[in-house]
Amino acid sequence: MLSPFLLLQAQQHKPLHLERFPTAQINRSLQAWDAADEYLINYVRDNDLVNEETKILIINDSFGALAINFPDNEVYQLNDSFVSQQGTLNNYQLNSLDATHLSQLTSLDELPDGIDIILFKIPKSKHYMTDLLARVKEKYSDKVTFIAADKAKQIQKNTLAIFEQYLGTTTTSLAVKKARLVFCQLNNKHVNKPKNNVLSWQVSSPNLTISNLSNVFAREKLDIGGRFFMEHLPSVTQKQSVIDLGCGNGVVGLTILAQNANNQVTFVDESFMAVKSAQMNVAENFPDAVSQCQFIADDCLTSRESQTADIVLCNPPFHQQNAVTDHIAWQMFKDSFRVLRPKGELRIVGNRQLGYHVKLQRLFGNCKTVASNSKFVILSAIKK
Repeated sequence: MLSPFLLLQAQQHKPLHLERFPTAQINRSLQAWDAADEYLINYVRDNDLVNEETKILIINDSFGALAINFPDNEVYQLNDSFVSQQGTLNNYQLNSLDATHLSQLTSLDELPDGIDIILFKIPKSKHYMTDLLARVKEKYSDKVTFIAADKAKQIQKNTLAIFEQYLGTTTTSLAVKKARLVFCQLNNKHVNKPKNNVLSWQVSSPNLTISNLSNVFAREKLDIGGRFFMEHLPSVTQKQSVIDLGCGNGVVGLTILAQNANNQVTFVDESFMAVKSAQMNVAENFPDAVSQCQFIADDCLTSRESQTADIVLCNPPFHQQNAVTDHIAWQMFKDSFRVLRPKGELRIVGNRQLGYHVKLQRLFGNCKTVASNSKFVILSAIKK
């Protein structure tokens, strides 16, 4: 069924329909765009900032709400999210638009040459934002137009100070529908590179060095849920195929490798920086194991063949972008059920109040509590 999200007006004044991705989400009330997207598009149009020759760089365009408004321009879309990339392509197809002029870049790619205007959705992570701004200033001159957008309540004094520090003269718009724009002149004479683009710290048990790129969850220290999970992982034999689903920096999969460096572990995340961080960490801690591990950016386990894994380990997120939702966890559970071999195990950690045991019982027909404390519960489900 077509999503009812009717949004912005394209250049030809044709209505656009946008869907979040993946499209089979239970909570259909979540939108694939926000007021900041709308404000940004309207400002660009009202001020004639784009013509047919304009080359556009769009950063953090969650589901293509910005890119889809410029189907005839050369557009570069940079995201750290595999799901955002797929969502953009889905919305181009949904609106029968040709994506020939769209180039999708990951957060690990070099910024493109010859850009005229940058449209920047402010990310939730300040580390990631700082990293991106430093790269923008290092690459482009003050001839490039730079406009950022976010919810007004998220654009605080310290946020603007970061823009000023890394780009140059910074001003803001009035708030419209609780959204605000940020205008920056790229006139800062000095490029301020982030001090900690890659941040590293130690884990004592097992003994690991963990490095994190700027947009990785729990970048600065091991999160308490992850620590609890690491204390209650299954014993894995060398012949078993293990997936660290939603791997982040890969600390769970690394703990499996610490049991036996000959174990085969697949690290999967929708964040390109997370997958790269996991790969860096395997190379740092178990260099001989890199060749037997896989590192994959995916929408949960969409690309994985059925019945090809023995164990899936997962610390599921309960948000997508800025929206709180459990549909990602549910998709992770369903994908795991499909991918596991008979007698295979899905083991997860989650906040006690999320009630994941109900979903696992419904899907697998069984669910066992492995361990619990005042905040977290570790659950195991076996495919029978």
